[in-house]
Amino acid sequence: MDHPPGGHGGQDQPAAGEGLPHCYRHPGRETGIRCTRCERPICPDCMISASVGFQCPDCVRQGSGTGRGPAAARPRTLAGGTVTSDPRLVTKVLIGINAAVFFAVLGVGENHLLIKRLDLIGAAFDPALGHSVGVADGEWYRLVTAMFLHQEIWHIAFNMMGLWWLGGPLEAALGRVRFLALYVLSGLAGSAFTYLIAAPNQGSLGASGAVFGLLGATVVLMRRMNYDLRPVLILLALNLLLTFTWSGIAWEAHVGGLVAGTVIAIGMVHAPRAHRTLVQSGTCALVLATTVAIVVLRTMSLTTGG
Repeated sequence: MDHPPGGHGGQDQPAAGEGLPHCYRHPGRETGIRCTRCERPICPDCMISASVGFQCPDCVRQGSGTGRGPAAARPRTLAGGTVTSDPRLVTKVLIGINAAVFFAVLGVGENHLLIKRLDLIGAAFDPALGHSVGVADGEWYRLVTAMFLHQEIWHIAFNMMGLWWLGGPLEAALGRVRFLALYVLSGLAGSAFTYLIAAPNQGSLGASGAVFGLLGATVVLMRRMNYDLRPVLILLALNLLLTFTWSGIAWEAHVGGLVAGTVIAIGMVHAPRAHRTLVQSGTCALVLATTVAIVVLRTMSLTTGG
């Protein structure tokens, strides 16, 4: 759903007989949205929220003519984030962190020691380490470290491809800070739901919960943009089919991440302009509070034997 940017000028009108027009800055992308000032077609990467509709980057740079200061006319993304020169920076950093941890796992090697210390597990006695381990034993950091941990090459390859394909367009539409919040909170929600549902001694790892959160957010964003939802819904259905039919997959992380990512994206892209920051922050806080509550209740259950 993302293609390399193209040139400017002379390509903003579709040829006769074609369907949707192509973005004037990215000729390979069809779009049904036009700038409210110059009426040129613009894609999600180029559209900037205005008081009415959306404007293209060129019109925003030229100023609104309302007498407002530079900050008021600063380019903004669909969700109110700042438009940046590299809309995939956070996506690249996240992929880099996942890759670095993966190579660290390969480097340590011996008896998967790093996996044993960082994966998500509720409560268990590890004979290799010689003591009890798990979130219920006070190792809450495992809820986060497991999000960046992979053991098999196919596992990290699949997750990083999903992060790259879904992350770029979402980061461009939401902005860096909002995209990072979406990713981290989706991953945490996936870890928390796994901790709640899975057996206490069942280990879990991988970025799948966060990636499923991005998938849910993509559905919300495409619906907000009035795009054809069929391709992404088919992708979602296939992933859910694999989730529940392929053995060895922690379906709990997928479901938890998907629900959290969908809820967060709804709050981010449908927040009213006048109260955008309040609604977006409140939505993220609600998801985080729910995640923490799940972890606390599950920990109480495991430590009290209830």
